[in-house]
Amino acid sequence: MDTKVLRVGIIGCGEVAQVAHIPIFNFLHTKFRTTFLCDVSLGALDHCSRMVQGGTPKTTSDPEELCSSPDVDVVLICNGDEAHVTCGKSALRNDKYCLIEKPLALCYRDIHSLISAEKKSKGKVFVGTMRRYAPAFLEAVQEVKSMGPILYARVRAIIGPNSNFVSQSTTYSRPFEASDFKPEDTAQRSAREKDIMETALRDEFGVAVTEDSKKMLRMLGSLNTHDLSAMREIIGMPKAVLGAYLGLPGIYSVLFQYEDFPVTFESGINAVPTFDAHIEVYGQEKIVRVDYDTPYVKGLPVTMTIREKINSRPGQESFGYSERVVRRTYEDPYTLEMLEFYECVVNGKPIKTSAEDSIQELDLWKMIMQAGEHTYKAK
Repeated sequence: MDTKVLRVGIIGCGEVAQVAHIPIFNFLHTKFRTTFLCDVSLGALDHCSRMVQGGTPKTTSDPEELCSSPDVDVVLICNGDEAHVTCGKSALRNDKYCLIEKPLALCYRDIHSLISAEKKSKGKVFVGTMRRYAPAFLEAVQEVKSMGPILYARVRAIIGPNSNFVSQSTTYSRPFEASDFKPEDTAQRSAREKDIMETALRDEFGVAVTEDSKKMLRMLGSLNTHDLSAMREIIGMPKAVLGAYLGLPGIYSVLFQYEDFPVTFESGINAVPTFDAHIEVYGQEKIVRVDYDTPYVKGLPVTMTIREKINSRPGQESFGYSERVVRRTYEDPYTLEMLEFYECVVNGKPIKTSAEDSIQELDLWKMIMQAGEHTYKAK
């Protein structure tokens, strides 16, 4: 049977589009074809147009032109997060599904605005938290459900700069050229960022708007959306944040309170070129751990490790120890996410990482920012 090929319009031709999305659409050419690109940088448009296989895409600097085009079936939004909701609403006005890269938004106002637009549209919003589609993670979710009471969990994401990994991805991405930006584009972006930060921090979170608090919110939205979103799926939402040490640059830490157990969350960026990202859940007789590697080097697997107490020999009362590592596939989470998106658009599969689901992301950021406000170093 012939497979329906979805024509994709991409808004934002920066690093993630060059390193991940365009190459994946090229690989998945029986399901996707990139037909339209949008960016304010003419240099980025030119570079990405030459990356696209299967025909030269149309280009524009106007998101509305792309979203309304009859040559576009679905929209991928991976530009600056201050424009995610605006572009998402444009796609929805044109009744098109849109995959919006994380963070979906940094304030409640914008997410609720997007949800309202979605209710009036034939399109839907799919949020790009791709780690939640890795088979090892999905299997770990089931292991945790069946292992009995949780005693403790740990969530960690301490990595080297992304440039360490992107430079070795063999995609040879190119940064935006400052000369490409029109003054009015830069001014509009700055105004949007200021409005969003003040709305989120001052009006919704009730914390001071400082350079440190703005940096911290951006880090939670960029690096930590993946970690906290996966944490929610595997062990649920915490009741409270008991304490937090925040601040950048450096490593920051949070102590979550769940019903009957604590969870530590530690994250940050240093100069060591390693990618230490994992979730580890401790039960009485089993420990389940999921390890992630950088998504910018294709084919690095997500693994699940199970350590557990076992009977040494049948009929004996002594106990032994078992450790096994499960690697279900070498398919990377970005690819698996796109395959899931395809199923949602073409076959009507329910969207797990929806706009409504992302509201809980902001709930977590609010709890963290409020608990750690005393550690900000005002400059």
